[in-house]
Amino acid sequence: MRDLVAGMRYLGKGQRWVAQHGRWWGFGLIPALIALVLYIGVLTVLALWSGDIAAWATPFADDWGSPWQGLLRGVFVALLFAGGLMLSVLTFTAVTLLIGDPFYESLSEKVEESEGNCPPSPDRPLWQEIWIALRDSVHVLLRAAGFGILLFVLGFVPFLGQTVIPAIGFCVSGFFLAVELTSVAMQRRDIPVRERLRLLRGRKALAVGFGTPIVLLFLIPFIAVVLMPGAVAGATLLVRDLVPDEQEPSAPQRGEQAAGQEGAAAPYGQPGAPGGYGPPPASFPPNQGPPQAPPSPRPQSGPGSSAARPPAGW
Repeated sequence: MRDLVAGMRYLGKGQRWVAQHGRWWGFGLIPALIALVLYIGVLTVLALWSGDIAAWATPFADDWGSPWQGLLRGVFVALLFAGGLMLSVLTFTAVTLLIGDPFYESLSEKVEESEGNCPPSPDRPLWQEIWIALRDSVHVLLRAAGFGILLFVLGFVPFLGQTVIPAIGFCVSGFFLAVELTSVAMQRRDIPVRERLRLLRGRKALAVGFGTPIVLLFLIPFIAVVLMPGAVAGATLLVRDLVPDEQEPSAPQRGEQAAGQEGAAAPYGQPGAPGGYGPPPASFPPNQGPPQAPPSPRPQSGPGSSAARPPAGW
C-alpha cells in the first residue's frame, strides 16, 4: 500500500516540477501535439471509411432486409471506432515518446540535473537511440497485447467480466504505461528493456500507483497532451529512487575484496602467500616479535664505527 501511494506521489511531483519550469513544460508539449495531430487524422479517416469497412467485413448481410442490416453494420462501426479509440489511448504514449525522443531526453536530463548527480548518456548516435526506443516499445506493446487478449476473453465471464476484470485491465495498462514512461531515464542508464521489466515487477505497486492514474486521465480528450511532460518528469524521479546510481558492495563481495587485499600484502610465491613455497610464518606470543639474532662482528676497514659507513660489500 505504501508503494501504491508513493507511485501516485511521483505523478504529482512530476507535474509540480514542470509547473515550476514552464519553459520545459512548453518544450515537452511539442511531441505530444504532433502525435495528437497524427491521431486525429487517423481517427478521422477511420470515421469516414468505417461504413465501407463494415460493408466489406459483413458481405453475408448484403441480402438482409431493414432494419437488421443497418443494425448489424451500425454495431460493427461503433465497435470498430471504439477499438480504434482504445488502441489510440494505449499507443499514444509509445508514439509520443518515439517522436519526442530528443525532447524528452533533454527534459529528463534537466530534471536529473536539478536533483543533482545526473548520469551521463550513452555515447550513441541519434538514429541508434531512436531504433532502441522503437524496438523496446514494440517489445512492451507485444507483452501488453498478450495480457489484453487474456483479459478480453475473461471479460465474458459472468459478473467478474463486468466488475473485477475491467479494474485489473486498468492496473495492467498502468503498469505497462509506467514501463514506457520510465524508458527515457532507464535508457540513459543503459538498462535493457528486460531488466526494466524485472525492476518494475519487483515494485509492482509502485508502477501501478504511478501508471494507472495516468491511464484514467488519458481517457479525457486532450489531457494526455497537457500531462505528458509532467508524466516524463515524474517517471524520471521514480527511476532515480528505483535505480540508485551507486550501490554498496554486498557482504560476500566485501569479503572477497578483503581477501584480495590480504593476498596482495604478501607477494605470490613467498611463505604465507597463496601459492607460496614455504610454510606460513610462525606465530609468536603477544607483544613479542621474532627472536633477534646476535649481531655478527664486522671487520673494521678504517677508523670509526661501522654504523657510520655502509658495510663492506654494500
